[in-house]
Amino acid sequence: MLTVLFLCLPVAWAEGPAPVPQRELLVYCGTTMVRPITEIARMVEKKENIRITISQGGSEDLYQSAKKSRLGDLYFPGEPAYRSKYQHEGLLGEYVTVGYNQLALLVAKGNPRKVRSDVRELLRRDLRVIIGNAESGSVGLAAQKLLEKTGIYRKVVERAVFLATDSRNLSLALKNNEADLALNWRATGFFPDNSKFLDVVDLDTKTAQPTPLLLIMLTFSHQKELTRRFMDFTLSPQGQAIFRSYGFHDSSLRVR
Repeated sequence: MLTVLFLCLPVAWAEGPAPVPQRELLVYCGTTMVRPITEIARMVEKKENIRITISQGGSEDLYQSAKKSRLGDLYFPGEPAYRSKYQHEGLLGEYVTVGYNQLALLVAKGNPRKVRSDVRELLRRDLRVIIGNAESGSVGLAAQKLLEKTGIYRKVVERAVFLATDSRNLSLALKNNEADLALNWRATGFFPDNSKFLDVVDLDTKTAQPTPLLLIMLTFSHQKELTRRFMDFTLSPQGQAIFRSYGFHDSSLRVR
């Protein structure tokens, strides 16, 4: 949800007490997690009588936006490496681990090209392959780490059709028949608008280890107690069930 503010000059003085402004939270959320976070946000809005705005995009871009504006309350990147990378700047405060994501191979429905559960399938010459861009989003950064560990990152990059900015564009490329195989976040294959068109080929957890999802309070938040209640709700049984319903591992590593 995008909120646009316009500056208006008053034409008359209002009589009586000024209305109490509604409390607001601003959440910077990585593309892959925006669906469960949006569902949770709607529940918290009703429970707390507040307004929640969600800014979605690539994890790197979101951090830079928060850093520049010094506005907002929560940062939810798709990779814990962003917290490690920017912790020294002092903008990222307390956090909770709300669940885990995991890389998987995504293919067209029915797996017509018979892709196996092996990351080296990305080197098959008969397949059009795509991965994420490590410079723009968490899925690309995670792919780089996994493929470097396997020793095939440069080879995959060289033969990739293109490098997608985020998980959404990886899924779109498959659905638009621009690629046969993508290394993407597992959860994206369970989203309602993807599950009819895509299948997930799971990778062994020793190869593709589950990635913690850290919901991080921004140190310049003006609504810290309210932000903590939002964080607590994500860890509640209701919040955890929502994450599982979208294909994520919950905080106990249980999965759909």
